[in-house]
Amino acid sequence: MTTIGTAATQIPVSKIIPMLMAINERDYLQFKKLEKTFVTQHSVEVWQDIFNFRLLPALDQQSKKWLLQAWCSEGMVSLHDVI
Repeated sequence: MTTIGTAATQIPVSKIIPMLMAINERDYLQFKKLEKTFVTQHSVEVWQDIFNFRLLPALDQQSKKWLLQAWCSEGMVSLHDVI
C-alpha cells in the first residue's frame, strides 16, 4: 500500500459522513466547503484517494449524477485552484 493509501485508511468515517450528508441534501456549497477543509488538513492526494475509493462508491446513481452536474455547472476547476 502506498503512503497516500495508508494515510487515507487512517481518515475516520466521521470526516466523510458530513460530505455524504451534503451530497444527500444536494448542498454543493457545503460539499465544496468540506472538501476544501479536508484538502487543507490532509492533502490533495489523500482527498483523491478518499473520494475515488470511499466516497464515490458509496453514492447511489442519482447522487453521482447530481454531483457530476454540479461540478460541470461551475466549469472546469482544478482541485489545486480550490485551495
